[in-house]
Amino acid sequence: MVLRSRSKRNKNQTAKPKEENFSIEIFKDLNKNLDNLKKMLDEPDDLIVREFTLHSTEQKCAIAYIDGLVDKYVVHNSILKNLQIRMDNQQLPTEKQALFDEIYSEVISIGNVEKGTTLDAVSAGILSGSTILYLEGLDKVIIMSTIGWETRSVEAPTTEQVIRGSKEGFVENIRTNTSLIRRSLQDPNLRFQSHKIGRRSQKSLNVAYIAGVSNPDIVKEVNRRIESIDMDYAPESGFIEQWIEDSFLSPFPQMLNTERSDKAAAALTQGKIVILLDGTPFVLIAPTTLGNTLQSPEDYYERWMIGSLIRILRYLAAFFTLFLPALYIALVSYQQGMIPSDLAFSIAATRDGVPFPAFVEAVMMGIVMELLREAGARLPTSIGQTIGIVGGLVIGDAAVQAGIVSPVMVIVVALTAIASFAVPEYSTAIAFRMIRFATMISAAVLGLYGIIIVYIAVNIHIVNLKSFGVPYSTPFAPTFLNDFKDLVTRAPIPSLETRPQYLKPDDDKSANRGDSSK
Repeated sequence: MVLRSRSKRNKNQTAKPKEENFSIEIFKDLNKNLDNLKKMLDEPDDLIVREFTLHSTEQKCAIAYIDGLVDKYVVHNSILKNLQIRMDNQQLPTEKQALFDEIYSEVISIGNVEKGTTLDAVSAGILSGSTILYLEGLDKVIIMSTIGWETRSVEAPTTEQVIRGSKEGFVENIRTNTSLIRRSLQDPNLRFQSHKIGRRSQKSLNVAYIAGVSNPDIVKEVNRRIESIDMDYAPESGFIEQWIEDSFLSPFPQMLNTERSDKAAAALTQGKIVILLDGTPFVLIAPTTLGNTLQSPEDYYERWMIGSLIRILRYLAAFFTLFLPALYIALVSYQQGMIPSDLAFSIAATRDGVPFPAFVEAVMMGIVMELLREAGARLPTSIGQTIGIVGGLVIGDAAVQAGIVSPVMVIVVALTAIASFAVPEYSTAIAFRMIRFATMISAAVLGLYGIIIVYIAVNIHIVNLKSFGVPYSTPFAPTFLNDFKDLVTRAPIPSLETRPQYLKPDDDKSANRGDSSK
């Protein structure tokens, strides 16, 4: 993966990157055109060129396509058969331009057909799965969309599983993904703005939004940032996210990513923007806030009391992930008087003979848990689960038996690891785990005061962070009281009558109450 340097990137840059210059006009000589095409692609084995003659006119023709990128059935039945059989049985014009127009308008039975006059147009078409038709004596071609490469079928999302809800997830084909959204939102105001990403890859990217709902300023800003992208190859939407995010120094994700079609559709109805990149099942949702990262689609599929309880548990899990080991370190090392006497005696007894201070214990066990988590994620599912469970039990028990760590520390680290799994957004969970080590260091140096200092610093950062102009801390600060109905708890669906006010949507009344991404 070779990226162009972004060190000179201007935040206000709007110019598109310069493209390779293949804008050579097509010649009238058929053999010369085919030679140019072969030279441009260096005569690859998968380039198929089929030359033939229209018998009724003795007109020499040729088609060219890349094997593996086209649907051969369409090529044979909608192009070759029509040209060789159907045209032999009808009166054709002898003038070349008239014959070209006849083929373009009446013979080719393919929906997406266009004309091309440059090698650049031929290159873009043939490399994206189109078939090119050449006619001897004409300096133009017909470019026919015959895309037909192998794709993965629509399956249940693997990273965002829910007990109740849709089982349809995005795939690597952008057209399949846009169709999933259109099936969910049959709204004539649904818009898909197209972009090409990557100097070399030329991948398709769509910016989806609902006209009349999404804030036009946010839509304009998203498109401006995408147009400023200057890279050779974008294999995954994470490249797009890192290029257009507001602050690359922040550990917090400024866009959500999802492979759930229902989550993306719900985000669109709330006035958000969805970014789809060809070649990845993960789409981006912008803008986002801290509260969005602790919400799940299932919050809206269950009754409001159940959804609210689950959401409160997530906030509690986030607190444990950030501060539980640090609180243990601070209380054991500095503020022992704040621990009840019976519990203090019990902790002291378990720590008898442990050679390391609480901070070293916590860091060692934290690193071990992160290693087990990473190993489990990289191994096959069945083996990964075994490594995570058995590895944690064996290492924890062995460490206690060897007197390296105390049993209480094992419990604290285990609770912290379990709590981090309850955070639904993977990127946010990683950010919390990073900040956890900062709170542990501060607690080891200053006790509870250190934890408070880190907490204040994190809040200052969150308040100053923005996602496409939307403060990351909203609706906490700045405060939007109406949005508190769907924040820490969720109000009943009939009472969610407005879209998020911090997005400043054109239409703030929500006909589709509830949002599985907000």
